Amino acid sequence: MADAVVAQKEPYGVEVEACKDYWWCAFGRSAKQPFCDRSHKDTGFNPVQFSSAKARTVYFCGCKQSANQPRCDGTHSKL
Repeated sequence: MADAVVAQKEPYGVEVEACKDYWWCAFGRSAKQPFCDRSHKDTGFNPVQFSSAKARTVYFCGCKQSANQPRCDGTHSKL
């Protein structure tokens, strides 16, 4: 399995809609960061599903190293 690619060393702030499914790219090579564009095919990586009960801003991990995937936990500041 390949290593995840650091897409950026800061989170992606995204306004999410209530009760909508989002698929976060865990691989790091999606052209639609922070979301999956299926570029992970045959890599062993899978996107992570996320949904929120209410509309709000969510900070999705950009470095792909967060222990709280798909959300940022500040790990990017240690890279």
